[in-house]
Amino acid sequence: MLTTLNLKDFVIVDQLSLDLSSGFTVLTGETGAGKSILIDAIELIRGARGDSELVRKGAERANIIAEFAVTEAAKRWLVENDLLEEGMENVLVRRSIDRSGRSRAWINGITVTLSQLRELGDNLVDIQGQHAHQLLLKSACQLKLLDAYAEDGAALERVKAAHAEWSARAKRLAEATSSSEVRAAKIEQLSWVLEDLDALSPKKGEWEALNLEHTRLAHGVSISEGLSECIEWLTQGENAAGDLVTKAQMKVEELAEYDERLRNVSETLTSAAELIDDAAGDLENILDRTDTDGARFEKVDRRVSRYFTTARKYRTEPELLHELQAESRKRLAELQDEENLDQLKEDEAAARRTYDAAAAELTKLRRAAAEKLARAVTEEMQKLSMRGGRFEIALNPCPPSESGAEKCEFLMAGHPGVEVSPLAKVASGGELSRIGLAVFTLTSRNTTVPTLIFDEVDSGVGGATGEVVGRMMKQLGETRQVLCVTHLPQVAACGDHHLKVEKVSDGIETVSYLKELFGQARVDEIARMLGGLLITQKTKVLAEEMVKSNGA
Repeated sequence: MLTTLNLKDFVIVDQLSLDLSSGFTVLTGETGAGKSILIDAIELIRGARGDSELVRKGAERANIIAEFAVTEAAKRWLVENDLLEEGMENVLVRRSIDRSGRSRAWINGITVTLSQLRELGDNLVDIQGQHAHQLLLKSACQLKLLDAYAEDGAALERVKAAHAEWSARAKRLAEATSSSEVRAAKIEQLSWVLEDLDALSPKKGEWEALNLEHTRLAHGVSISEGLSECIEWLTQGENAAGDLVTKAQMKVEELAEYDERLRNVSETLTSAAELIDDAAGDLENILDRTDTDGARFEKVDRRVSRYFTTARKYRTEPELLHELQAESRKRLAELQDEENLDQLKEDEAAARRTYDAAAAELTKLRRAAAEKLARAVTEEMQKLSMRGGRFEIALNPCPPSESGAEKCEFLMAGHPGVEVSPLAKVASGGELSRIGLAVFTLTSRNTTVPTLIFDEVDSGVGGATGEVVGRMMKQLGETRQVLCVTHLPQVAACGDHHLKVEKVSDGIETVSYLKELFGQARVDEIARMLGGLLITQKTKVLAEEMVKSNGA
């Protein structure tokens, strides 16, 4: 659940801090006041791409911070990605966009990628935008909604995995049967490559170790001479630092008989003399182990040169030669195995059987869910001024894919005695809006996402139907957090909580503000939505009755 949302220098928002509650929250305001800005902010938190236009004029950067109470699914994802400390029940997501359009993101203070934000966002918030109804006309969207209602995610993943395995087997068989000459040429080429690489015999980590040794050997003489000089200065020279420090310590110790303050200085000088001796000893040990062997240097230098030459020949980096060797050996073994076409055919057929079984199980789940969802949408249509209409879902066979072996088609009849037809052919704009609301609310009940946001999806709906829509969302808010941006007073009156966006301009700068409405202020806002510029006493009375009748 989204608990807090903080915006700073975002579009026309100077600074905004919003605490959100569970249940059904409505967000209203005049057209252009900035209601969609909040949705845009949440979209960015979910991993949408941003640009410099989102930074408020005159500001350096825009910041968005959102805090969520996490679900079990989100918690598992956070733990898998090392983004949740033990005992944490909330997750803090931050997004920053600067004036040049550069964007950064953090989860619980740790920098993350946009793809990670999207993965987490899928477990936290689902947004149905203003144009979501048009998506209902697309078969892919219809299938996605059906799958959400069927809760068949595990079966769908099995189909995807089986399809990937089958595709790989089929590709390997096709390559093996396409041309024996091409395969023979590839085998010969890989054999040459492996002959070169096996002669070099690169090892993981060897290139880095060779470079370190090469550098050390190349400067062995300079290192030895320098270390000898340092040892001479510290302990072995006529005026070695160690001797001078020891002399100073003895003199201070002698003078300490007359001045107690010198005792600490004497101890410090004693420590200094010991440290100098230790340092000299360490340098002597390193000097003893410093290799100035010219023969060894030449051997290492030749090895480095062979690495460079081989890497340049095969257009790769020297440190990756061991990987190229392993990949070439694996591919050569695969090509040699492909000569057994009977085995490859059997493997491909077995993979196809596994896919068919997984796809059949998914089809079974979808058909059961399609019947149930069709009945539920038909029932909702009766409440949405479409009495006598009905809704059906057809699952038509299609070429096997990672999504299964069928495509989905939503069908409807708007009146009794009329045959069902595809939505695109028979649904008017208003009917499409109402069908969309019914489908979205019904499928949302089956999702595990704790926060659902509807951005003006009630456009094209009004009157008594609007009240039905509001009650549908209020009912949905009993099991999860629902936020709805709306222009309908009937929907606004059903909210458990009411937020209003206002835009203020001083002629130079325009800023949006947001406040929660209670009591009379809420009645006045619903009256404004009912009456527009002219708000009469009757309008206010009606607004008050609407709020009371919905238990708000």
